[in-house]
Amino acid sequence: MLYSEKVMDHFTNPRNVGEIENADGVGEVGNARCGDIMKVFLKIENGIITDAKFKTFGCGAAIATSSMATEMIKGKTVEEALGLTNKAVVEALDGLPPVKLHCSVLAEEAVKTALADYYDRNGIEHNIDVNCDGCCESCARH
Repeated sequence: MLYSEKVMDHFTNPRNVGEIENADGVGEVGNARCGDIMKVFLKIENGIITDAKFKTFGCGAAIATSSMATEMIKGKTVEEALGLTNKAVVEALDGLPPVKLHCSVLAEEAVKTALADYYDRNGIEHNIDVNCDGCCESCARH
């Protein structure tokens, strides 16, 4: 399996690793059965994502997609971040092997789950679809 230089860079030198205390939004997706778990923490001020961090348990592609996704949303508005797609993450990493594309889907879902959490905490109506398949039973969206 060949990874692009960008995937290898984000795997060996991941950006934004860690937690944000008192985060404004937190999203966790994946499960131990499938092997990848991603947790994204967001700091949001005046509708702008001022910081994004992640903790990922998984393969190199999972770490790389988490790193890239957090890089892509920092400094963006909440609305812009909602537009993040797994395809954009894959393109920013110069591609992923087909067997690892699910990692980019998890990264998109982790960001959107964190944004949904932000909206929920602030009593803001939303229709964020996190495509939950019920695999982890960790969210209230079943």
